[in-house]
Amino acid sequence: MSRHAFLSAGRSGICAAALLISTTLLMSGCAGGPNNEAKAADGKDGKSEEKKVEAVPVEVAVASHRGVAASYTGTAALEPRAESQVVAKSSGVALAVLVEEGQQVRAGQPLVRLDPDRARLAVAQSEAVMRKLENNYQRANRLVGQQMVSAADVDQLRYDVENARAQYRLAALELSYTTVTAPISGVIASRSIKTGNFVQINTPIFRIVDNSRLEATLNVPERELATLRAGQPVTLLADALPGKSFTGQVDRISPVVDSGSGTFRVVSTFDGGAQSLQPGMFGRIRIDYDQRADALVVPRLALLDDGDPAVFRVRAGKVARVPVTLGYAEGAWVEVREGLAAGDQVVTAGKVALRDGTAVQVIVPADPKQVAKATPAAKAGSAP
Repeated sequence: MSRHAFLSAGRSGICAAALLISTTLLMSGCAGGPNNEAKAADGKDGKSEEKKVEAVPVEVAVASHRGVAASYTGTAALEPRAESQVVAKSSGVALAVLVEEGQQVRAGQPLVRLDPDRARLAVAQSEAVMRKLENNYQRANRLVGQQMVSAADVDQLRYDVENARAQYRLAALELSYTTVTAPISGVIASRSIKTGNFVQINTPIFRIVDNSRLEATLNVPERELATLRAGQPVTLLADALPGKSFTGQVDRISPVVDSGSGTFRVVSTFDGGAQSLQPGMFGRIRIDYDQRADALVVPRLALLDDGDPAVFRVRAGKVARVPVTLGYAEGAWVEVREGLAAGDQVVTAGKVALRDGTAVQVIVPADPKQVAKATPAAKAGSAP
């Protein structure tokens, strides 16, 4: 075989082999067509299932009607409406201490009896001088008609008698000071005297507070001046009495705004002893200045923190960002005046991962009682 014939035969064999491989691949492709279509379909279903899994789990609440009050809150310590430091107006030894701390007393009630001997002797002395001068004056009056005593002497005796009477009354007053009495009604808050102690004049020995009426003073910003007025209801929560709330009212409002702090004083009053409230207790005070009995409210947790007030409303498994107009806020609730209707579901947890149109899955459904209560109102009103 010649060299050209050999090369020609080789080329023919290579072409035949290439043709055979191409035919095999083509047949394999045709044979696998249905399987590939099935795999493609399976892939499509997998993406669909994956898309369902991507729904964001959220918790929701229902917009419903309830009462809500507009209020101003602050903190203050309770103070007694009346308080008195009882001091000794005379000096002497305390013969008897008649009251103890915590005891209720009334105005004028004896508290301490001091040694009265010195004051009693002073009264007797001044009384003797007064009686002598009164007799001399009466005798001079009888003799003046007989011109045995001059009119000037009679006048001098009259002045001496008046002075002696004043001295006697002063001595009697000093004697009364040996019995220390309560200047006001209230409770003995502190006692700094014991039986047998020598008491100096003007020494504080008791402190009495009137706890029947307690006051709390708030320094309120001037922007609230137009909303607060005397007689408005006040609620007090005392740290020392957890779980209890106490009611009072605004007693008086200062008409002057402090130029340095930009605040004005609001004084609220509460009943004291009968409600276990005591002077010095620290309390949280809320003054309700307006109230809406049937306001549309949602939880505060539903509000978004990205600027203007808005919430995520859930409908048909998706959320929509809805701007809202807010009204009064009370506790965990906030009033919605525009943007929602009763019965609308709003997201309260899971808001961070949401965008407008995001698919969601409600993992904590709204309270059915809330929905039932809100549904009639939802039909009556129009959703924004």
